[in-house]
Amino acid sequence: MHSKEATATRNAGGGVRLMADRLKIVGGLLLALAGIAGFYYLGEHAMIIRLGAILAGLTAGAAVFATSQSGRDFYQFSQESIAETKKVVWPTRKETLQTTGVVFAFVVVMAVFLWMVDASLLWVVKKLLG
Repeated sequence: MHSKEATATRNAGGGVRLMADRLKIVGGLLLALAGIAGFYYLGEHAMIIRLGAILAGLTAGAAVFATSQSGRDFYQFSQESIAETKKVVWPTRKETLQTTGVVFAFVVVMAVFLWMVDASLLWVVKKLLG
């Protein structure tokens, strides 16, 4: 096969895959919307049945979305995010309390400073206006 023909064949296959992925995403959204619509449609039934309808729709929609390339990419991103979160060095309780104390102290100092500026400006305005 010539390179142009091979490229055309690959692009056609990619286009079909792209369209299938788009259909999966739309199908997943429609299933989720159907679950939400079912919640309202079953308004006269028990709440557990209504919640079951919405849960079923959302679960089915998520399952269909997970089969698309975007769903697989999202899953991989989630796994990488979890791994990165585990690498973070979180502050100790003592460090957290110290930082919080510094923030509160700064807030108090700024509040007093702004109160003094406000009081000074009020005094100046009263003197100017008589």
